[in-house]
Amino acid sequence: MEEGTSNSPSDCCSTDGDYDVLQWDQREGCEVRQILDRIADKWSLLVIALLEKRTLRFTELKRSIDGISQRMLTNTLRHLERDGIVERTVFPVVPPRVEYRLTSLGCTLHETIQSLVNWTENNQREIIAARVSYDARERDR
Repeated sequence: MEEGTSNSPSDCCSTDGDYDVLQWDQREGCEVRQILDRIADKWSLLVIALLEKRTLRFTELKRSIDGISQRMLTNTLRHLERDGIVERTVFPVVPPRVEYRLTSLGCTLHETIQSLVNWTENNQREIIAARVSYDARERDR
């Protein structure tokens, strides 16, 4: 590709040699950045990880995620449902019973998240050492 040119605005998934991650914000109709923002936030990752094992009710999710408010959990679940990652099932009983589970798309996302977790576990010592080194340099400034 010539210098100063770019892929078509609709080419959201290109990973060729000229791939520019900053194009995510510029290409019309490309929602990669918004999707990554949604699925990579800390609450979404925890919800996806918890739902990997089994279907859970809202209250079970809330109890399992330390520090999440009811409002934040509700918003997170709505966004994940909208994106096709989570399926919500409402049972017509009193009081209402609502269950959440990963969709098949959500299961494939969990596999990717698990790879990231594995990388983190395998490299945590090196990361901690880098943090200690950085903090020492910053203190000495």
